[in-house]
Amino acid sequence: MGVNREELEGRKEEVRRLGVYNSSLLTSHSSLKIYLDTSVISHLDQQDAPERMAETHKLWDVFKTGKYEVVISDIALGEIDGCEEKKRNTLYEYMRQIQYSTVVSDDRSVDIASRFVQLNILKQKSFDDCQHIANAIVSDCDIIVSWNFKHIVNHKTIMGVKAVAALEGFNELLVYDPSVLLGGEENDT
Repeated sequence: MGVNREELEGRKEEVRRLGVYNSSLLTSHSSLKIYLDTSVISHLDQQDAPERMAETHKLWDVFKTGKYEVVISDIALGEIDGCEEKKRNTLYEYMRQIQYSTVVSDDRSVDIASRFVQLNILKQKSFDDCQHIANAIVSDCDIIVSWNFKHIVNHKTIMGVKAVAALEGFNELLVYDPSVLLGGEENDT
């Protein structure tokens, strides 16, 4: 169970190869640190879910302003890299529009991800989702944003995230879908 050291080093190299590491662009006025799982990025080009795609584009517009410190992981980059070429290129083009940092999974995050399986919060087959959550926790993010209601944005997982973060000595991590972050935004309509 988990990821070995060679695999972690390979992910670090992949992040460098893709040229999508933008941590030096982060502005100091960012207030909340927001982790994006792959489902959010993927919904920037999700023609079969137009409402979620529209919400995601609104959130992306907020990210472009630098209001939040955005974090993406090697797990998300690997999942994006697995998309068909047209979608992958489109998603990377969107990613170049915002400032973000990239966190690379390490032994600590893999151990925390394993806790979600050990505690029956999520199943082994959802280990990538566990790693998204663990990377957000270890990176000291305030919020993880996801459209993944089956595995991440649901009561059982939210309570599990709260418990694991506390047990492991980390700050609380809030779990939201993108529309929650938009709830306080002023609209002209």
